[in-house]
Order: sequence, then structure tokens, then C-alpha cells
Amino acid sequence: MAWNEPGGGNDKDPWNSGDKGPPDLDEAFKKLQQKLNGMFGGGGSKGGGSGSTDISAGFIGLILAVVVVIWAALGIYQVGEQDRAVVLRFGKYMDTYGPGLQWNPPLIDSKYIVNVTEERQYQSKGLMLTEDENIVELPLTVQYNIADPKAFVLKVKNPELSLQHATDSALRHVVGSSKLDEVVSTGREKIGIDVEVRLQEYLDIYGAGIQIVKVNIQEAKPPSEVKEAYDDVIRAREDQERVINEAQAYSNGIIPEARGRSQRIIEEANGYKAKVIVEATGEARRFESLLTEFHKAPEVTRERLYLDAVESVMSNSSKVLVDIEGGNNMIYLPLDKLTQPRPKAIDSSIMSESSIREIADEVVKTLRRDQAAARSSTREAR
Repeated sequence: MAWNEPGGGNDKDPWNSGDKGPPDLDEAFKKLQQKLNGMFGGGGSKGGGSGSTDISAGFIGLILAVVVVIWAALGIYQVGEQDRAVVLRFGKYMDTYGPGLQWNPPLIDSKYIVNVTEERQYQSKGLMLTEDENIVELPLTVQYNIADPKAFVLKVKNPELSLQHATDSALRHVVGSSKLDEVVSTGREKIGIDVEVRLQEYLDIYGAGIQIVKVNIQEAKPPSEVKEAYDDVIRAREDQERVINEAQAYSNGIIPEARGRSQRIIEEANGYKAKVIVEATGEARRFESLLTEFHKAPEVTRERLYLDAVESVMSNSSKVLVDIEGGNNMIYLPLDKLTQPRPKAIDSSIMSESSIREIADEVVKTLRRDQAAARSSTREAR
């Protein structure tokens, strides 16, 4: 008899262990769902189809909270000491933030961090045509930084590309207004200053927010086809500068010396002039005084003048010859022997006062005899 045959006993069912029926799988799933709902704080669904699951409101809230935390964390960022953050909200400028920890809502705000203290460089090189229609290759370096972060981010689409174009334009304008000699050697510094000023004007017109720090004009080079001729010109110019410097140095050494000599001659002439004037004034006053004395005693004054003249002549003579009246002999006074070791002139300090007086007395006696003889002959004639 089969185990499930009617009328059979329950003891013949191999699945029956004393219960009334087999276990219900749907009931087991419901209990598991209730336990999960209890864990998340929600109530279970009272009905549902087979294999379907219900997501509780608590589970959704947890997911939303996690998403919000992640979204908020993504909005935190750090702005460095050298940087500035330009913030846009829905594409419209909102603010510029300085250094520190900042937060902006992601997907709503967009930020652009710009380094405003870094000194950047841009190098350029190209063939330029000068004012005198010469071609020159001129490299340069532009040093710049960001002065206005807002303008740098918003005003120009590509500010650094605009800087390159403005540099080429300013350089060609300045070089095109200069001659070759100025570009190659003497005027490079001035060209750099002019390019810097004009380039800054262009950038200010663009509103690029870039500040030019320095424009360095490097060594200008001619095209390779004419490089040798340019080198000859440069060497000739250097030789010219060297010769000019040497001439200037020679001039600086000669002119002050000549001025010193001329000033010395002028001072000597002024001194001689003053001396002559003083001596002439003294002689004039002495003559006036002598004239006064002459009017008082003519004979004495005349004899005194004669003696002074004889003394002056004899002091400058090394030999004296005295003519003796009534004879053909002349007295020789060896004054040259008395003045040794200076034979060419008589020094009055060497001769003694007594010797001079003896000579003077002898001369006076002779003169008086001559005068007496002349008077006697005059009387006889009368």
C-alpha cells in the first residue's frame, strides 16, 4: 500500500515527523524581511508578490546622508599662500578667496586657483625688419606675473597666448622704428624698455590681468648669410669705442696738467705785475724824496748819487782800473783776487767794509783833483 494511499495512516508518510504539514518557504522569507525591517527601524509590507523586496525609508535616508557627506567633503579645498581662488557659481563670478581652508558646494560652484606671486617667463625669437631695412634675428625673454586673478581667468580666453601675440606685435613695432646699430649694440637696453612699456599697454587694453616685470633683449644676431659682414662691423665699432676711450683718457690726463701750467703762469704774471708796480711806486716815491733833498743841498746830493753809482758798478765788477792824472799809468786793483772763489762777480758780503771805504776814498780824491784842475784851467782861461 502506498504511503499516500487514502485510508493509510500518517505513520507511513516519510516527510511527516509528527507535524501537520511541510515547512512554508514564504513564511520563512517574511520573517527574515521583518527582522531586517526591525533592524532599520521600518515596518514591513503586509503584502507582496513572490521574490519582490521592499526598500524601507530608513535605508533610503541612510544612503542620502552618505551621499550628502561625500558631496560636502568634495567641496573642501586648500588655497596656498601664493595662490588665489576665483569662484564661479553657475558660471557667474562670485568671489576671489585668499589663502586658507575654503569650501564651495560641488557641482554648483567652480573654482580656478591661480598663483599670483610666481614670476613666469616667456621666450620669443624671430626675424625682424629694422627702420633702415635690415633683417635681424632678435631673441628676448619676458618675465611676468598675475596681477589680477579675476581678469586673468575671465576677461581673456587664453591670456598666455594673448601675451605671446602682444609680445610679437610690440617687438616688431619697436624694432621697426629703430636702426640696425641701435638693435645690434648700443640701443638694446632702450629697446627692451620700449617693448616693456608697449607690451604692458596692450595687455591693459586686453584686460588680461598680467603684469610685465622685465623684458630682456638678448644678443641680436644677423642672418647667417651676412654674419661675417656683421661681425666686421661689430669689430670696427669696438675698435672705435676703444680709440675714443683712449683719447678721452689721454685728454683727461693732459687737460688738467695744461690748465695747471696756465694757471701757474697767470699767477706768476700777476705776481710780477704786482712786484713791478710796487717797485715803480717805491722808485717814484724815492725819487720824489731825493728831489726834495736835491733842492736843499744839490752838491751833496749829486756827490752821494755819484758814489752810490760807483759802488753799484764796482760791486758787480771783478777788476777796477783807476786813471792817474798827469801820467800814462793806470792803477790796477785786483778785486778778482779778493772775490775768490767767485771770480765772475764781487759779493759785497765777502769784501770788508774797510776795503770798500779805502777804494771809495781813493776814487773821491781822484775826482776832487780832477775837479780842482778843471776849475784852475777855467780861471786861467778867463
